[in-house]
Amino acid sequence: MTLPLHRRAVVADTHNDLLMAVTARPPGQWASFFRERWLPQLVEGGVDLQVLPVFIDDQYLPEGALRQTLRMIECAHVLAEGNADHVRICLDAAGIDRALDEGRIALVLALESMPGIDTSVELISTVHRLGVRVASIAHFGRTPLADGSGEDATGSGLTSHGVAALAEMERLGIVFDISHLGASGVEHVLELATKPVMATHSSARALRDHHRNLTDEQLRGVAATGGVICVNFFAPFLADRKEDMTLDRLLDHIEHVAAVAGIDHVGLGPDFIREVMDDLTAPCCEGINTRGVDPRSAVPGLAGPSGLPMVTEGLLGRGLPEKDVMKIIGGNVHRFFGERLA
Repeated sequence: MTLPLHRRAVVADTHNDLLMAVTARPPGQWASFFRERWLPQLVEGGVDLQVLPVFIDDQYLPEGALRQTLRMIECAHVLAEGNADHVRICLDAAGIDRALDEGRIALVLALESMPGIDTSVELISTVHRLGVRVASIAHFGRTPLADGSGEDATGSGLTSHGVAALAEMERLGIVFDISHLGASGVEHVLELATKPVMATHSSARALRDHHRNLTDEQLRGVAATGGVICVNFFAPFLADRKEDMTLDRLLDHIEHVAAVAGIDHVGLGPDFIREVMDDLTAPCCEGINTRGVDPRSAVPGLAGPSGLPMVTEGLLGRGLPEKDVMKIIGGNVHRFFGERLA
């Protein structure tokens, strides 16, 4: 499916875990596997700007977390160097614009939680030198920096090391990502942040009461910093019944975030994970759920980036003006990075 508007717009995806699948291959195959398996999907989906999160599986925790973090960052650089005609790792706004002008996909490196950093906040500077420009400090559970949303009952904010991490990220110019952070942690960040923050993959709690989603108050709080909330496509975060996990429901979340936070503060953070899970999960473990949700669940047609034009078509079908659709599918994220990574 191709749409003139979709092809004309800057399309930004702020969360695709493809690095997990690529890094699972031998290093000599990293560039070729990306080229053969993932690049065609990104091109078909019209992706122009892709945030690549570094997520560390439990099997590497705690001792191997830093090594795997560095290995995944190296993987990103290798796949970019091996596909230099098509993609480029970008360190600043000028680099993103240059990649887009040259017809390349702009890649932005991110850390999803910081198990490799732990309490050694000084290492945030190290990963910045290696190209990381976006980072969060928690996942579902507890970290030395903060509690994830799965630990909301603790009511805890950032630890002293978490506060130091936020300050260091702002000093370096790394975008703070609140996705996965516990409710009290989000509130704490919004109190402390002096620069715009981002939610790379979070949906609306008003439409689906799940701890991974953001309340209307939190949506307004992120927008008040000048930030962007990028809506998660992961089906169990959109609805509690399988029959409601549809494109229409995803569009409901996007429109709700736009209505509450403002049209200039919404983007797309798909969190495409099914193909990654298919690649990494042994046959013996098929059907496993993660914290009560099936990680292979997906909105029909939106299991991967090639389906992104469906979102554009759906938004246009709901009567949204073209200029607003262009903001949602990537214009806001492009502008945000232009301001934050300048």
